[in-house]
Amino acid sequence: MRTLFRPAIVLFLLMTLLTGIAYPLVVTGIAKVVFPHQATGSLIVRNGQAIGSELIGQAFSDPKYFWGRPSATAPMPYNGAASGGSNLGPLNPALLDVVKQRVAALQAADPENKSLVPVDLVTASASGLDPHISIAAAEYQLARVVRVRGMKKENVERLVKANTESRLFGFLGEPRVNVLELNLALDRSE
Repeated sequence: MRTLFRPAIVLFLLMTLLTGIAYPLVVTGIAKVVFPHQATGSLIVRNGQAIGSELIGQAFSDPKYFWGRPSATAPMPYNGAASGGSNLGPLNPALLDVVKQRVAALQAADPENKSLVPVDLVTASASGLDPHISIAAAEYQLARVVRVRGMKKENVERLVKANTESRLFGFLGEPRVNVLELNLALDRSE
């Protein structure tokens, strides 16, 4: 019996050392050298302090800011530890109710805007943490932000364009706007 357990235990310890300790350390070390910004969480740093990540949305409710996609993480929005979608299907009455509430909140924040509300402003992404909105979602909110901030429309449009990311490799996905970066740019431009 001992002849069976000894090789199994030695192999288990060896594989744990290799795949559980050595491999993660090597990969992390390489990542920190080759991709230092991404390896540390793609943090956005201002005045020496991390204020967010390019990869995780943040809650904005002040009308002077662009608002991101709703978060599916509860009870705290954009909680990276609780990442995941709501798993509510498109015909689920609970999803329909929450979407109606979100549409009403957007219309209440900008009653003059009679445009159709873009779907990404009222539905959460699969992770519930999406930091991006579509160009249509940014355009929908443009008039409100311009009015509340008292800025020229052209200046805000320029900031939206400057914070628009193109398709990955030129063909994957859609152009999108990073909400946190855009809102930081708005604050800097005032």
